Amino acid sequence: MNRRHLVRVASVLAAIVLWQIVSSRHVDARFINFGNVPAPTDVAQATWSFLQSPKVLHHFKNSILRVFSGFGAATILGIALGVAVGRSKRIEDIVLPTIETLRPIPAVAWIPLAILMFPTTEGSILFITFIGALFPIVLNTIHGIEALDPRLILASRSLGANTWSVLREIILPGALPSIVTGLRLGMGASWLCLVTAEMIAGQYGIGYYTWESYNLQRYPDIVVGMLFIGVFGMVSSALINRLGMWLMPWYRPSEGTT
Repeated sequence: MNRRHLVRVASVLAAIVLWQIVSSRHVDARFINFGNVPAPTDVAQATWSFLQSPKVLHHFKNSILRVFSGFGAATILGIALGVAVGRSKRIEDIVLPTIETLRPIPAVAWIPLAILMFPTTEGSILFITFIGALFPIVLNTIHGIEALDPRLILASRSLGANTWSVLREIILPGALPSIVTGLRLGMGASWLCLVTAEMIAGQYGIGYYTWESYNLQRYPDIVVGMLFIGVFGMVSSALINRLGMWLMPWYRPSEGTT
């Protein structure tokens, strides 16, 4: 373990120690109150109990399937839309204003409309995770394509490349770093939207578990749900980053990039 890793581990441990102190002493500052915030020791006990629950695998499975299903649909449509908008001014004028209008709408605002649009709660949940991932993927794909040097495309056409060859060999590889960034942001947004989506779910899911814990005032369990969402989101984004590095052996981020 090098020095940077030691510093990162130490910073996490310091944050946990500070959390333990302010929660166990029920610190009540002027603008924030830690009286009802569970301590890390309480969260650790709740985590152990949750992992021993017979429902834990159902919670994990449902949430992972929902996130990856919505994210997968957003990936296909988002990249296709991004390429179309990035390559055609006419399509940009038709599609981009709608995208920019819908993009700032938070996921929670889509819940009533999602319930009306889809006959099942599962369809509504998938739609919310899909919406969360779609816009980062679309916009980063557009950015990556617009940042390409147009001389590369002109040179390839002068050498006889057709439209499909230009797309496959010039446009997509050149835009891939931005697309991968959009995929990472989209995956994170899908997990962020999970709690909102699973508010309208049935009986299973990490987001549903977190919301149910709040309603039942099981405060340590709220933090357990939050932590698992964070861990799953971090691992998912790391997997996408690894996949991106495998697809882009020619591309390496600068030394200062984390």
